[in-house]
Amino acid sequence: MMRLFSPAMVQLRQALRALVAGPQALAFLPALVLAAFWIGGEGWLVAVALGLPAVMALNGGLPLNIGTTPDKRQALGLEETLDQNLLQCDRRKQRCGLYLLSIDSFHQLNTHHGLSAAERIEAWVGDRLSQTLRPGDRLLPQGDGRFAIVLAPVAKLDLESAIQLARRLQTAVEEPVALDGATLYLSCCIGFVLDRQLTMPYGPPMIEAAQAALDEAMHNAPAAIRAYAPGMTSRTHRHADQVNELIEALENGAIHPWFQPQISTDTGALSGMEALARWKQGTHTVPPSDFLPLMEENGLMERLGDVMLTRSLMALASWDEAGLTVPCVGVNFSTAELRNPKLVDKVVWTLDRFNLQPERLAVEILESVVASSPDDVVVQNVARLSNLGCAIDLDDFGTGNASITALRRFDVNRIKIDRSFVTNLDRDPSQQRMVAAILSMAEQLDLDSLAEGVETPGEHSMLAQLGCRHVQGFGLARPMPAAKAQEWLRNYERQDKPMPSLTPKIDRQIGRNTG
Repeated sequence: MMRLFSPAMVQLRQALRALVAGPQALAFLPALVLAAFWIGGEGWLVAVALGLPAVMALNGGLPLNIGTTPDKRQALGLEETLDQNLLQCDRRKQRCGLYLLSIDSFHQLNTHHGLSAAERIEAWVGDRLSQTLRPGDRLLPQGDGRFAIVLAPVAKLDLESAIQLARRLQTAVEEPVALDGATLYLSCCIGFVLDRQLTMPYGPPMIEAAQAALDEAMHNAPAAIRAYAPGMTSRTHRHADQVNELIEALENGAIHPWFQPQISTDTGALSGMEALARWKQGTHTVPPSDFLPLMEENGLMERLGDVMLTRSLMALASWDEAGLTVPCVGVNFSTAELRNPKLVDKVVWTLDRFNLQPERLAVEILESVVASSPDDVVVQNVARLSNLGCAIDLDDFGTGNASITALRRFDVNRIKIDRSFVTNLDRDPSQQRMVAAILSMAEQLDLDSLAEGVETPGEHSMLAQLGCRHVQGFGLARPMPAAKAQEWLRNYERQDKPMPSLTPKIDRQIGRNTG
């Protein structure tokens, strides 16, 4: 394939970078401007003043590490490494590629476990990826749970072998990782591009193409792989359009609650429904991981909270009218909402609007909010909602380092054990010990308990044996829109309630057998 971006241009970029990237640039720039004025007067001064920024722009801007002497391999950034490899490919008729990898739900790991834990996870993933790559391949951490991988030039690199490498990288990331006594099961999305796929194979276009492929993979998360294809556009180009689409979706009802049942492990009866935000675009449902961060960045969380509260209580009232028994509905409240001094008044007004008692609403707040919030308004709002009669659920418990004092301070009624503790619970003794300790603490503090992310009968059974009072997850029912939830509720009330089979065995020192 003919290359429109010549090797000479790559060499020119590298020469310019060497000229303006070192400490000598700071010494010569003032002298150059002064010499221009003395030799040619104001005309030359203007030309140099305008020309230097153009040269620096072509070079990629002034470096941020002037005056440092990093390791030679680390000194080269992503763009420079690509340009160097592509130049070698052109000279030797070789091939190379670029991979971008993003740890799934890394934002939640950061929020729930803290920055230090997230950095340890990044370092661990980096080590695993390094062990999977060849000596000549370059791994460049990009921050925020992302990594760039520049493949060393090779004689042959086709799409099939590139996909096989992506799968090996995913397998490396999926190895269980121990974190503060718990076992985490990670996954990642990967987007990649091969140099032969582009008519202009040099740094910036390859980075943009790989980013577009990664965005496409993340749109189909978790654990998706996408190769670049013509027509893909990066998230940067779509950001403004998506924000406008979000605002429109909030106004026209395209973003609305879906409901996931919560079941008692003692009786099998329905104990509540949790409202989860979903964005419906035609026949496609946009994952929350795609639009919730965008809403946070653009100050739309309070508007989303209004929609979720109103539509959730509307659904609860409609189930009452249909003669169905739903004790309560759980609605997540963001930090932005909890900081609103008028929050309680809004909740009271909405409950009155649908003629519902406060105990029919469970207020769900993240453990990270309880653990880190010094905001008196947040504390006062939660206390007032509790005094009103609303139940206070502590979501994702075990990930935010909330103290026992904080549990009392926020008047928590129930802890919701994070799914990271539930995965493989029936087969992992360390997970069993951790969950048993959490449930023992809850019992001593007279707190109710619910486990999230229950996907198998074995996990359900083990939670019942350990004494967890309620469960929810895909293994019981997936989230569904209000109309479908009403149909599910009617069918569930007609059925014999499914009690968990108590076949998994546990050491009685780990937990108590409730069977």
